[in-house]
Amino acid sequence: MWPNEPDEFDANHIMPAEADHGEAWYFIFCSGQLICKTSQGAPEPVTADEFRWMDMQVSSKHFLGHYLNRPCFAIAAEGAAGEGYSQVGLRGLLGRTQQSLFYLAGRAQQIIDWHESHQFCGRCGNVMQDHAQDRAKHCDACGLISYPRLSPSIIVLVTRGDEMLLARNAAWPNGMYSTLAGFVEAGESIEQTVHREVMEEVGLQVKNLQYFGSQSWPFPNSLMLGFHAEYAGGDIVCQDDEIADARWFKPDNLPQIPPKTAISGWLIQEFINQAGG
Repeated sequence: MWPNEPDEFDANHIMPAEADHGEAWYFIFCSGQLICKTSQGAPEPVTADEFRWMDMQVSSKHFLGHYLNRPCFAIAAEGAAGEGYSQVGLRGLLGRTQQSLFYLAGRAQQIIDWHESHQFCGRCGNVMQDHAQDRAKHCDACGLISYPRLSPSIIVLVTRGDEMLLARNAAWPNGMYSTLAGFVEAGESIEQTVHREVMEEVGLQVKNLQYFGSQSWPFPNSLMLGFHAEYAGGDIVCQDDEIADARWFKPDNLPQIPPKTAISGWLIQEFINQAGG
């Protein structure tokens, strides 16, 4: 799914009557892994009917909304899924299933993680209750309301003429390069974050920032805001313990880069398209 494409998901979290029927999709997470059907090749969600035959115990269950009129649920469970099913990490879904299903699985995991980490009030320590109208937790003792939190971050492709700057994180495998990225700090605008992160990670100044698009990135709860930016000055100086290498590349001589299912891949491909590649 490229930026600005219409969403096929209705996120109204108020569950209508009879929503939990046999064809409902269950996004089941067990020990942080998604339970998927594997018989058709590409990973697929489990239906409510199929779940009834599994030897699994539900820890929590959350109505997500409707995807193409099909009700969807996030489920935290324990036990054995059985033959014909596999456990897959969310990163393992990238490029193997529809983007819309990847986003739904990411939404489900984030809701489960939020539910499990907000059982008690962060202000007074009392047990939290489900909010009556919103997807939120409410503390009856002190009135605190806690909503699912996102961590906004920027991701930027810096260009210089027909060249693009790609970097390799120190924790990545050899040969993998990507765009620069970093989290927004308290008090910053998105644009300020772009300038700061580029300077911190590679020591360069940038100009002419152009917003490109966004992507939900559930690792664990990011919202990636993508930019193109032009080189304005400086020499590459890689941030210690963060950036192992950074170089200028031309479209016809690229290293290993992220797939087009990730926003970093979108940014790179859009620059290549603009350059006539």
